[in-house]
Amino acid sequence: MRIAVTGGNGKLGRTVVRELTAAGHSVVNLDRDGPREALTRVDLTDYGQVIDALGGIDDRHDGVDALVHLAAIPAPGIMSDVATFQNNILSTFNAFHAAIRLGIDRIVYASSETVLGLPFDTPPPYIPVDEEYAARPESVYSLVKHLEEQLAIELVRWHPELSITALRFSNVMNPEDYAEFPSFDADATARKWNLWGYIDGRDGAQAIERALEHASPGFDRFIIAAADTVMTRPNAELVAEVFPGVPVNGDLGVNDTLLSIDKARRVLGFDPQHSWRDA
Repeated sequence: MRIAVTGGNGKLGRTVVRELTAAGHSVVNLDRDGPREALTRVDLTDYGQVIDALGGIDDRHDGVDALVHLAAIPAPGIMSDVATFQNNILSTFNAFHAAIRLGIDRIVYASSETVLGLPFDTPPPYIPVDEEYAARPESVYSLVKHLEEQLAIELVRWHPELSITALRFSNVMNPEDYAEFPSFDADATARKWNLWGYIDGRDGAQAIERALEHASPGFDRFIIAAADTVMTRPNAELVAEVFPGVPVNGDLGVNDTLLSIDKARRVLGFDPQHSWRDA
């Protein structure tokens, strides 16, 4: 496919561009910053720039088949709440709306694990968490991610041929990040904020490719995480210490992810291949 990737110069985006290209796709990288040779600079808060860039750019492309939207202020606290809200919601609306106007009917984008209730100062309703309970945003950043999912739901209702897939990525990690992981065992609360989860960027790229291949009309959402936790301490011990009294659904496994990826495995064929334990 010919795929436009917004935010292709970000932490996940760089890996996604590399992996999609290696898989044989033609990738157009749209981002605000980065080397001129590697991307086309676009301000996603400017709708004119967005629709123009998706429609064609001189000798780089004359249109795309799909949109992967990753561009955003990537976490709470990086900028003010108002700046985060304005940038992220407007960028996403512009990207979705421009794609629809251009007849691009296959969209995969980065939602976030934060909609599950992170940092879990209020305990989750059950563990492992999954996509079945209502969103619980606890920050402005997370609120925008929730609103983006609601936006997608309405857009596919208006446009029955449209496919939008929200991938609720866990904390993105690259191999160079793994050296720190053994230190997490010392304090079970240090990483409780996302149930000790993570996602290797290469598996994040795999999830995007699977979602693009699977795309069918309508909206769906998937948690995307590694198959294991960041801890060597067993799950039963962690949950008993940090989340006593929270209902446990099924077998927690020893170090299996507590961000359930069962739906992504079943529907998308997502199969994470990378673990910090192998690094």
